[in-house]
Amino acid sequence: MPYFVYILASRMNGTLYVGVTNDLARRVHEHKSGIASNFTQKNGVERLVYAESFENVEEAIAMEKRLKKWRRAWKIQLIEKSNPDWRDLLLP
Repeated sequence: MPYFVYILASRMNGTLYVGVTNDLARRVHEHKSGIASNFTQKNGVERLVYAESFENVEEAIAMEKRLKKWRRAWKIQLIEKSNPDWRDLLLP
């Protein structure tokens, strides 16, 4: 079963949220519905702008912890490397 580290944003260069899950679509839906996190609900953070999959949960959690320690500029560079327009990756 794959595990995902993901970054949500309120808008381009807006507020960022880093998380980990084993069901990316469900978890993002929870954020968009306002039931996943008070932080994301309060700050309107619901656009999936980055996701990376891992084979085991330990690797995913380790990456999540690393990303949470990164400077904001580094996270923005990571997002823009694969998603320069900051589009919502779950929307067609």
